[in-house]
Order: sequence, then structure tokens, then C-alpha cells
Amino acid sequence: MAGGLVALLDDVAAITRAAAATLDDVAAAAGKASVKATGVVVDDAAVTPRYVHGFSPDRELPIIGKIALGSIRNKLLIILPVAMLLSQFLPGALPYLLIVGGAFLCYEGAEKVYEALGGGHAAAEEPTERGPAFEKTMVSGAIRTDLILSAEIMIISLSSVEDEPFVTRLLVLIAVAFLITALVYGVVALIVKMDDFGLALAKRKSTVSQKIGRGLVSAMPKLMNVLTVVGIAAMLWVGGHILLVNLGEAGFHWPADQLHHLEHWGKELVHGWFGGVLSWILGTTVSAVVGLILGAIIVAIMHVIPKRKKKTAAAH
Repeated sequence: MAGGLVALLDDVAAITRAAAATLDDVAAAAGKASVKATGVVVDDAAVTPRYVHGFSPDRELPIIGKIALGSIRNKLLIILPVAMLLSQFLPGALPYLLIVGGAFLCYEGAEKVYEALGGGHAAAEEPTERGPAFEKTMVSGAIRTDLILSAEIMIISLSSVEDEPFVTRLLVLIAVAFLITALVYGVVALIVKMDDFGLALAKRKSTVSQKIGRGLVSAMPKLMNVLTVVGIAAMLWVGGHILLVNLGEAGFHWPADQLHHLEHWGKELVHGWFGGVLSWILGTTVSAVVGLILGAIIVAIMHVIPKRKKKTAAAH
């Protein structure tokens, strides 16, 4: 009886160790996959705050909560089943999906550059009344935008674990869905409430608190500008890199080989840790330039050429 109990305990201990090892593998893979999707995450965090701009402070966090809930639904109920089915029954489609996603990121980044240079449409006049109907419209728009960004995050993450067993891929994507959503919308909440926190500090009697509070309030516009620039750069860099690498996966190896040779040359040019930094800088710069060029071509097709045709037709 005692021997049977000891054997049972040994089996339980073995199962526990195996489960712990699996969880460690899933955690490591989820972390790796999340890092690989950093560029899209930065863009997501940079885009979302505009959806709560102009609302009263007491509605900001509830709106962010609604968007975060919609984001989780996007990832788990729409994107996850499609991604898992494709990875299981049509894994060869993954590079092509990533090429499309990379091209879309390049287009998004280049479009924002185009708009910053004055080529975009003027912003529509916003309503002064921001009631429940307008809030619902803004939340719906944010969730639709999130669907695209979340799809890119999940597909990029899936590419990091495409050789893993089905259950591991599933657990990793679920972990990434919750991790990325908590990260993005936690950061968004901090950004959105930073000026309120600054105003509260500025009203305190302490001179130090007042200085910190005024500093936070004045820093907010600059922070949003920095986030915008970083988001655009990240989209171009990540989009270009995804495109180059997955063209190689799809059979067109020359672009990926040239990028690899350039990164290797940078690493060999300077010894030590700076060689790795130089390699990363060169690879990132080339990827961003490729992303900008491709994105500019798509922007020209989508915006510039149609606009010029309309002007020509109107002139005649």
C-alpha cells in the first residue's frame, strides 16, 4: 500500500515537473513572440489615445476598458481560430500572410509620413456633444482598428512558434493575446491619465509637487509627438523587415540574403558589443528604407494618383 502511494506520488511529481517545464517553454516562447511584435505594439499604443481625446476625465478609463475588452475578443474569438487553423492545415500560407501584413505596415507608416507632409485629408470637424452615441462610435472605430493591428501581432507571434506542437502554439498565442493587451492598454491608460495626475500634483501645497505636476502637464504634448514618431518608425522598420525576411521564406531569397550579408558585415566591421549594435542599426535602417519606399508606392497608388486624376478631370 505504502509502495503504491510512493509510486503515485512519484508519478504526480513527474507530471508536475513536465507541466512546469511546458509552462516555462510557453512563457519563454510567448516572451519571444511578444518581442518580435514590438513594432506593432508601439504603433497600437501610439494610436489608441486619440480615441479618448476630448472626453471628460471620468469617461477616459471606461472607454479604454471597453476598447481593451474588444481587443481581447478580436484576438481570441476571431484571429486565434483562423491563425490556428491555418498553422495546422495550411502552414505554407503563413509567409504570404506576413508579406501582406508587412506591406500593410509599410503603407500605414508611409501614409502617416504623407499626412505629416501635408498630403493627407483635413481632419473632419468633431462634434461638440460627446454623448453615449458618439462614445459608442469611437469605441467601435477603435476596436475595428485594433482588429488589424491585433491580427498582425498574432500572425507575427505565430511565426515565432510555427514549429511547436499544436497545444504549445495555442497556449503561446493565448498568452500573447492577454500579455499584449494588458501591456498596450495599461500604457495607454497611464498616458491618458498622466495629465490628470499632473494637474492633481500642481494643486498641492508642496512646491516640489507643483513643479512635478506642471512638468507632467507640459510634457504630455511632447510625449504624444515622440510616440507618434516612434510608432511611424517602428511600422516602417518592422514592416520592411517582415517583408524582406518572408520574401525569402516564400522562395525569393535575394532581398533577405542581402540584408543578412549587410548585418554580418556590420558585425564583423567592429569587434565587441558595438559590432552587434552596428549590425542592428544597419539592418534596421535598411528595413525602414525598404518599408518607406514600398509604403510610398502604395500611398501613391491609393491616394496621390487618384487625387491628381480628380484634379485633372475637374480642370477639364
